[in-house]
Amino acid sequence: MELTAKEPKDPYLRIENIRKTFGDLVALDDISLTVGDGEFVTLLGPSGCGKTTLLRIIAGLEQHNRGEIFQAGRNISRLPPRQRDYGIVFQSYALFPNLTAARNIAYGLENRKRPKDEINTRVEELLKMVGLPDVGHKYPAQLSGGQQQRIALARALAVSPGLLLLDEPLSALDARVRISLRLEIKDLQKKLGVTTVFVTHDQEEALVMSDRIVVMNLGTIDQIGTPLQVYREPASPFVADFIGMMNFIPGQTNNDPCSIRCGSLALRCIESDSIEPHSPVTVAIRPEDIRLRVEDPTGANIISAKVKALEFLGSFNRLTLTLEGMDEFPVVAEVSIHRMRDMFIHEGSSFPVQLPPEQLRIYPGKVGIKS
Repeated sequence: MELTAKEPKDPYLRIENIRKTFGDLVALDDISLTVGDGEFVTLLGPSGCGKTTLLRIIAGLEQHNRGEIFQAGRNISRLPPRQRDYGIVFQSYALFPNLTAARNIAYGLENRKRPKDEINTRVEELLKMVGLPDVGHKYPAQLSGGQQQRIALARALAVSPGLLLLDEPLSALDARVRISLRLEIKDLQKKLGVTTVFVTHDQEEALVMSDRIVVMNLGTIDQIGTPLQVYREPASPFVADFIGMMNFIPGQTNNDPCSIRCGSLALRCIESDSIEPHSPVTVAIRPEDIRLRVEDPTGANIISAKVKALEFLGSFNRLTLTLEGMDEFPVVAEVSIHRMRDMFIHEGSSFPVQLPPEQLRIYPGKVGIKS
């Protein structure tokens, strides 16, 4: 019997060529995106990049100028919010202050005229699911921020929506609660298998929670990929700088496509077809990819370095290094406290470092990076 490959499933959510303007301001410029069934996709970017506007368009809370949106094969582009199949959680919780936690969760079910016994059973189930079985009788003002956000999440899930929309739901919480709740939300999403679109400006949240990340900038998409892809293979200097810490060194290509002049040094890199000879470029490398106190003097890109400054950050130290031949372009390296001790590194110490060719990313032009 001949075996044939299965056709890939149609995406649960399909966004095609969305454009949104506010007067002369272009908030979203030709945005296209697909989200698979049960996938957790994060819209990540700085304030003003268009991520919340896109979420509101998906929800029908904002109308777009052009483009279409399909959910489970149905064109929802011009449907009002009440005719779309989603639950939404806002940054501000948006709980009804005059209703108990249980009544807040039951609100959508009551509007749909569900039987009272069914509503009570569902509310009890959701309170247990979000870890708050004993607070149903309390009002929002009697709950902590983390508890309120759990109730808001339970309310969004009460009607078993096909799509869950999360608009920066953790940003108003303190750091410890935020770390705990992001893991709970991800675990709950995986358990329920609900397709989720999450908006945040917090890169750590995006890396921890997402199946895929959509990095947005100035109303456009710079890159879509898994957390590992956008961190290790950033498609642009903006992505490289926005996600994690990155060193940027200006340079110029030589005749050899694998050689770049930086200061008085020639750095070896992996050949890139998109870079023209004798053109300005920016060399990028992550702090953790810089190798300290290398012992093999014959390797590529081994440079004498001096520790200019040292920051103690708990489990690791951040070193600011000046490199011989590139004094005007200091770089940052990171090293664990154990390696710091073993290598006898201190402020003012000198030793050879390596910028491994396979870890260098080369971008055309001399780019301006935020401070």
